[in-house]
Amino acid sequence: MEIRSAGQITRISGKKTRLLLATLLLNAGHAVGTDQIVEVLWPERPPRSAQANVRTYVSTLRSDLGGGYLRGDGCGYAIEVPDGALDLLEFERLVAAGRRAEALALWRGAPLCDLPGSPLWDRRLEPLREVRLRVAEELAVSRLEQGEHAEAVAQLRGLLAEHPYREDLWQQLLSALHRGGRKAEALRTYGAIRAQLVDELGVEPGLDLRRTYETILADEEPGSVPMQLPPDLPDFTGREVALAALAGPFRLAVVSGPPGAGKTALAVRAAYALRERYPAGQLYLEVGDRDPADLLAELLRAIGVGYPPPSVAERSALLRSRLANRPMLLVLDDVVSVEQVRPLLPGNDSAVLMTSGQRIAGLPGALSVEVGGLTPDEGLRLLGRIVGSDRVAREPEAALAIVAACGALPLGVRSAGARLAARPGWSLAVLRQRLDDDRLGDLKELRASLDRTYTRLPGEAARILGTLGLLGEFAQPGWVVGAALDRSRADDVTDLLVDANLLRLVGTDPVGQPRYLVPELIGTHARRRDLDPAGLGRVLAAWTVAAEHAMRRLPTTVFSLTSARAPRWALPPAMLDRLTADPAGWFEAEHDALVGAVTVAALSGLAQSAWGLAAAMVPYFDLHCHYDSWERTHQVALAAARSAGDRYGEAAMLRGLAQVSLYRDRYEEAAEQFIRARTIFRELGDVRAEATSICGLGAVSQFDGNLPQALGHFRRALSMFLELGDRRGEAFTRQAIGRFHLRTGDRAQASRWLEQAMRLAQELGDSHREGCVSLQIGRLHREISFHRHALDIFESLRDRHCGAYALQSLAGLLVDRGEWSPASDGLERSLLIFQELGDRSGEAQTTQMLGELHRSAGRGRLARDYLEHASTLRRSF
Repeated sequence: MEIRSAGQITRISGKKTRLLLATLLLNAGHAVGTDQIVEVLWPERPPRSAQANVRTYVSTLRSDLGGGYLRGDGCGYAIEVPDGALDLLEFERLVAAGRRAEALALWRGAPLCDLPGSPLWDRRLEPLREVRLRVAEELAVSRLEQGEHAEAVAQLRGLLAEHPYREDLWQQLLSALHRGGRKAEALRTYGAIRAQLVDELGVEPGLDLRRTYETILADEEPGSVPMQLPPDLPDFTGREVALAALAGPFRLAVVSGPPGAGKTALAVRAAYALRERYPAGQLYLEVGDRDPADLLAELLRAIGVGYPPPSVAERSALLRSRLANRPMLLVLDDVVSVEQVRPLLPGNDSAVLMTSGQRIAGLPGALSVEVGGLTPDEGLRLLGRIVGSDRVAREPEAALAIVAACGALPLGVRSAGARLAARPGWSLAVLRQRLDDDRLGDLKELRASLDRTYTRLPGEAARILGTLGLLGEFAQPGWVVGAALDRSRADDVTDLLVDANLLRLVGTDPVGQPRYLVPELIGTHARRRDLDPAGLGRVLAAWTVAAEHAMRRLPTTVFSLTSARAPRWALPPAMLDRLTADPAGWFEAEHDALVGAVTVAALSGLAQSAWGLAAAMVPYFDLHCHYDSWERTHQVALAAARSAGDRYGEAAMLRGLAQVSLYRDRYEEAAEQFIRARTIFRELGDVRAEATSICGLGAVSQFDGNLPQALGHFRRALSMFLELGDRRGEAFTRQAIGRFHLRTGDRAQASRWLEQAMRLAQELGDSHREGCVSLQIGRLHREISFHRHALDIFESLRDRHCGAYALQSLAGLLVDRGEWSPASDGLERSLLIFQELGDRSGEAQTTQMLGELHRSAGRGRLARDYLEHASTLRRSF
C-alpha cells in the first residue's frame, strides 16, 4: 500500500494505522463498523481498550492524511476519496469502459502484500484478483486475434508464472506461438507443461490441451467447410407457400408457430434448397435455453477457432470477422428470445434462418414466416406417406378424424402415423377412438414438445392456459385473463402467450374487445399440467357480474331472478360500463362464451355460478328469441342445482324452462314446470318468485283457452305483488288482466286495468312497460297513435322483437282502413324481424296476415302462397 501526495510518498505512522487505512480503502465510500476494524487489527485477542485504541488510530490517520478524508458514520468510519485518486476504483472503472491495457497497467503485484492481511479483506480482494485474471486473458486473446503474437506470448507467460496449472492459458500460449511462426517453441512448451503435470501432479494434460498440441503437430489450420444441416425428411409434406417465401434471397428469416407445427422440418427443407448459394458452409445450432456465450463458442469452433475468446462481445466480433469473407448459412433452431441470438448474427452476406415458438420481434428487416396446422388434404397425404396410402384410402373418415385430432400439426400426425405403422394390425378407427378418449395419450412426441414449451412459461402464464382451456372452444375477451389471475389487467400475460403461439388472437368483437382462443391440443395439455380451480371460479364470478350488469341495462327485466350466493368478482366499473354500454350488443358478442361458461360451471360443480349465469341471460334470450340456448343453459344448470341440493336454483331454472315451453306452445309441460317452481319458491318463502311463477301459470291458461283460470292466477299474483309493494310486478299483472278483458270483449274493464297499468309504468319510468300497455290500449281503441307511440318506444329501446309485434298490430289497423300499401310494408318489416329472431309463431301470424291482405287486394296467387306457407309454419310447431 502506497500513498502519494503531490508526487511525494506520504508516510503513515504504525502498522495498525496502515491496517486501518487499508480496511477503509477497500470499502471506500462506505462505512466500516468498529467491530470489523477491531477484527482486522486484532485478529486473535483484542484488548479491552480496543474501541478506544481504534479512535486513537483514527485520530492519527486523520493527522497523517489531512484534508478531511475520514468521517465517522454511526458505529464505524468511512473514507471518501476523489475520483481517480484510488487505483482500485480506477482499475474497476477502466475495466467497465473496456480499456483493458490501461486497467492492467495499474496493477503492481499482489494487493496489500506489504501488510499481514485479514480474512475480512478476502471478500473484496478475491473477486478483484479474478477480474484482473479475466481482463488479462481477454487482452491476450484480443492481441492474438489482432496478430500481435509476441505481445500475447509475453502476457500469457506472465499469467502462467502466477497460475502455472491453468491449462486454458497454456492452450492460448501454444496457439500464440504457433500463429507467430514459432512451431518448435510451441511443441517444446507443450512438452514442458506435460512433464510438469506428470511429475508434479501425476496427470496427463486435458483433452483440449492435447488437441491443441495435435493440431500444431499436424500443422493444421482448423476449420474445414462445415456442413452441419440435419437430415431432410423424405416424407416432408405441404408448406409450398412458406418454402417459396424462404427461397430467398434474405439476410434473416424467422419461422415461428406453435409447438408441433413442423418449424424445424420446414427450416431444414428450406436450408437444403439454399445450401448451394453458401459453399463456405452451413451451420446448425440447437439454441433452446442456452446462453449466447455457449452458442458463440460452438459456432466459432465449427469454423476453426479452437479457443474462443472469453467474452460474448469478443466472440461475437470474432464470428463476424471470420464470416466477413466466407458467407455461410446459419440455421438457429428453437430460439427463445431475440437477446439470445442477436450476438450470433453475422452482419454480412451470410444468411440466418431461425425457428422459434415465439413471435420474434426486434430484428429489423427479418422475413417472418408463420406456420400452423396443415390443410386436411396435406395432413392426409402426410399420414398416408407414413402408414401407407392404402390404409388411409380404406378408412378415409377415420384418417381425417385422426388428422383433426392432431390439430393437423405435422408432429402430431407423425406421432399418430408412427403409432399406426408400428401396429399394422390396428384399423385407423382404433387409433381414432383412442385419441377421442385421450387426445394426447398416443401422441408422445407432440406431448414432449408441449412439455418443453410449457416448462419455459412463467407460473402465471402456465396457470392461465389451463383455465382458458377449461372454458372450452369459444373465444374469450381479454379481461378473462385478468380475472383468472385476480388482477384488473393482465395484458402482459396475454401478450406473452400470444407471442409464444399458445394463445390465438382471433379478432375483435362488435363491442371492441380483442378475443383470444387456446388451441384445443394446447388447452388439453395445459389442463393436465396445471389446473387452477380458484382462477376458474374468479372467471365465472366475473362473467356473473358482467352478465347481471348488462341484464339490468336491458329494456325489460321484470321477472329476472339472481343467485344471491353466487360468487362475484368485480370488474373495474369503468370497464364494465364501457363493455355493456350496448347491453344487447354485449350479450350478442358474448353469447357463445356465456353459454359455454354455464356448462363449464356445471361440470366443475359450481352450481351457484351455473344457474346464476343462466338466469342473468334470460332477459336477453327473451328479447332475441334464443330459445335453444335458453333451454340448453337451463337444463344444464338445473342438473347442477339438483346435484348440489340447491333448491332455489332448481326452482329458478324450472321457472325459466317453463317460459321456453310456453313460447314453444308446450302448454302441459310449461304448466308442470311453473307448478314445480311455484311449490319450491313457496316452501322457501320467496313470495315474489312464487308470484312470477303464478303469472306464468296465468299465461299458460290464457294461451290454452282456459280464461277463467288465467284470470284467477293473475289476480292471485297481483295480490302478492301488492302485499310486497312490488310495483313493477303490479304493473305487469294489471296489464295481463287488462289483456284478458280485452280478449273476452269487456272493453270497460280492459280500459280500466290498462289505464292503471299505464299510470304505474309512467310513475316507475318503465318505458318498456309503457310501450307494451300502449299497444294494448291501441288495440282496445283501434287507435293508430297508441301503436305509433309503442313502436317509437320499442325502437328507442332497440327492442326489435316487441317492435315487430307493434308493426304487426299497426298493420292490422291499416288493413282495416284500406291502407294496403303501408300495411304491407309494415308486415314485411315485421316478418323479416321474426325470421331473423327465430320467432316462428310471430312469423306464422304475420305470413297469415300478408296472405289475407293480398287476397283482399285481389292478388290470389300471391295470397295463396302466403297462406300455404303460414299453414306449413303452424304445422311445424
